[in-house]
Amino acid sequence: MDFEFRIVHLHKRFPLAISRGVITGSDNLFVSVTENGVTGWGEMAPGESEGADSAEVGERMLRAFTLHGVDPQSIHRTYANAVAADVAPCAIAALDMALWDLRAKQAGIPLYSLLGLGRRAVPTSVTIGINPPEVVRERVPLLLDGTGVKALKIKLGSPEGVEADKAMFAAVSESTAGQDVVLRVDANGGWSLDEARQMMAWLAERGVEYVEQPLVKGTEDQLADLFKDRALPIFVDESCRMSSDIPGFADRVDGVNLKLMKCGGITEALRIVATARAFGLKTMIGCMGESSVSIAAGASLGELFDYIDLDSHLNLDPDPATGAPMADGIVLPDPVPGHGGCLTDA
Repeated sequence: MDFEFRIVHLHKRFPLAISRGVITGSDNLFVSVTENGVTGWGEMAPGESEGADSAEVGERMLRAFTLHGVDPQSIHRTYANAVAADVAPCAIAALDMALWDLRAKQAGIPLYSLLGLGRRAVPTSVTIGINPPEVVRERVPLLLDGTGVKALKIKLGSPEGVEADKAMFAAVSESTAGQDVVLRVDANGGWSLDEARQMMAWLAERGVEYVEQPLVKGTEDQLADLFKDRALPIFVDESCRMSSDIPGFADRVDGVNLKLMKCGGITEALRIVATARAFGLKTMIGCMGESSVSIAAGASLGELFDYIDLDSHLNLDPDPATGAPMADGIVLPDPVPGHGGCLTDA
């Protein structure tokens, strides 16, 4: 196998503001794996909480690991070797999805077929970050008009407090009035327990479908109090990185949101879904600052999820890759061998 690495800057069309700060873009690492003339593609979006805060750090980790750590016969063993070698999960994700892409291409079938799945999915949420009401009123029509978008995920947990959250949500609700659009909320751990109770009751009265990560990671013990009289279904995101996390909070949430960058790619994502289902939980797949390469890999698993939040490539100007188009609000991988994602100039 031959491994190549390339760093590409991804610029966001709209800056994404969440409870922890504002993101305008990122330098992502793209990994290609070639064997007997066939090439698989993967992508890493860096993140400090994902173990590598830059593409350069991820590249150094993978260059060292691929010298001796890859098992050509087993993606699962390669994943285990990478975890044992302390490779960052976001870097493992790039290698893992490239290897799955390679094997599906060598088999001459789409990755979803290799995994025993169909090319089916539910509509994806499209995210709107924390913004003043006047910005929301300008942005929501840009996200909805002629796009086919059927669900919005609204980032709340504003550092300015719950009144700012209410004002922003009211602007979103006003801007979507009369349209067939589902509203969902992600607080990114921005609320206290009391604020979460207050906001969930308030949002439930306004037709919100669920709330994601209402409490900050590390306060999962408080979820039990919030869960017993919850006004909305609770999903966790930051609190769920690996399948082994799920047993610790399975009795106090309704579902989990996995991200390839957090868990290390497709291999662990499959385990997370299986563990969540074993505990009777709903499933969701989300994304970070990724292009169509990683989104296509995630979309290849689409049939496994109750909710999907694969939209980061839609907010890039430009997206340096192709392979995960949205049609009628649904993001699906191209029906080609592999996961379908590739840099456009590769």
